[in-house]
Amino acid sequence: MYKVSFLFENPDLEPKVCDGYDGDSVLDVALDNGIELHHNCGAVCACSTCHVYVEDGMNTLPDISDKEEDFIDRAINPTLNSRLACQCKLAGNLTIKIPDQDQFNGH
Repeated sequence: MYKVSFLFENPDLEPKVCDGYDGDSVLDVALDNGIELHHNCGAVCACSTCHVYVEDGMNTLPDISDKEEDFIDRAINPTLNSRLACQCKLAGNLTIKIPDQDQFNGH
């Protein structure tokens, strides 16, 4: 079992630490713990709405694929530590920052 620490750009949200298992995606851990994280494509690496920032533990994640990298380029404010939560499979503890989810249409 691993710990995923979630931080939020939205200042109204408190950090949250959640448990996850080997092979779970960051998106799965977030959703299983009531953390709002958009995933318009249904978690198949076909959009950029589950974009997150990996603050710590990047070395435990699988390498980024060309497809994921292409979609990250379309995300709002991507950085060098950007990943798609649906593609981040747990293999160690992580600290993840979730962009403000109010930036997406419908909110």
